[in-house]
Amino acid sequence: MPSSNPSSRSRNASPMRPSYANFKPSDLSVADDLHPVIHAGRVALITGAASGIGRAAAIEFAKLGLKVAIADVNEAQLKEVGKALAEIIGEANVLVVPTDVSKLEEVVRLKERVYEQWGEVGVLMNNAGIGDKGTSWDGLDNWHKVFNVNLFGVVNVQQTFVRSMLHQENPSMVINTGSKQGITNPPGNAAYNASKAAVKSLTEGLAYELRERPESNVTAHLFIPGWTFTGMTGGSTLSSKPPGAWSAEETVLYMLDKVRQGDFYVLVPDNETKREVDQLRIMWAAADVAEGRPALSRWHANWKSLFEEYMKEGLAQLE
Repeated sequence: MPSSNPSSRSRNASPMRPSYANFKPSDLSVADDLHPVIHAGRVALITGAASGIGRAAAIEFAKLGLKVAIADVNEAQLKEVGKALAEIIGEANVLVVPTDVSKLEEVVRLKERVYEQWGEVGVLMNNAGIGDKGTSWDGLDNWHKVFNVNLFGVVNVQQTFVRSMLHQENPSMVINTGSKQGITNPPGNAAYNASKAAVKSLTEGLAYELRERPESNVTAHLFIPGWTFTGMTGGSTLSSKPPGAWSAEETVLYMLDKVRQGDFYVLVPDNETKREVDQLRIMWAAADVAEGRPALSRWHANWKSLFEEYMKEGLAQLE
């Protein structure tokens, strides 16, 4: 039986694993005008588009010449984003549909509006999310709110749109916004972490089911932002972007670059945390299970120093 005594256990095997090649569709090009989905004339639909990453994504898609449909529960802010988009691509190429993604009937109405207007969806970006706090034995109402938006909002949109996307003539993609908190599970907001862990699992399942379909022309991608300056992460209370954070625009541009290349896991760095740090943290979290360590050992009093040594050694091997 595995020992939980840190002094009798290894910190984990060497933190540096052999690098694995990314297997990407060979017929995809990173050039905007050649990419089969992200190019002028196609349709992008973004939920949670009234602010932050969703707003930034809508603007970037508009700059690339896509028609853009935006949805959010905040109607006033959504209309302002719609005006900004119209200045880039014209009113005829913008569709503003106030939508609560936690309500299936509103998502169905959203789909009807988009397909009636343009007859297809090239990019479906499930980005709506909230960060209300729920701990392991408190905040039950927040647990329901968070799961209804962060998880069932994604499920509602995915169930409503993907079936139609499967039968479109042209290729399309689904981008679900996850979180590093749904992978490494830092203490503090169990409700949010659990909802984003579910989004990770849901999107992995979607990717598998799509690739197993004969002649499938729909791909799935898990978008995992780093520290991004938005309303959810402090943008509403801070007057300027902290040095360690990326802007929403930087985060979206990185995501689009990786999605164009065919990546499924789009793990986004920031000015404080580089990709190699994320990789080491993720491997440590997985080893909690594989090696039978205490839950969330990274924050365990008896394991914290070993985690710090593991990180130090792992990063030193990169130099």
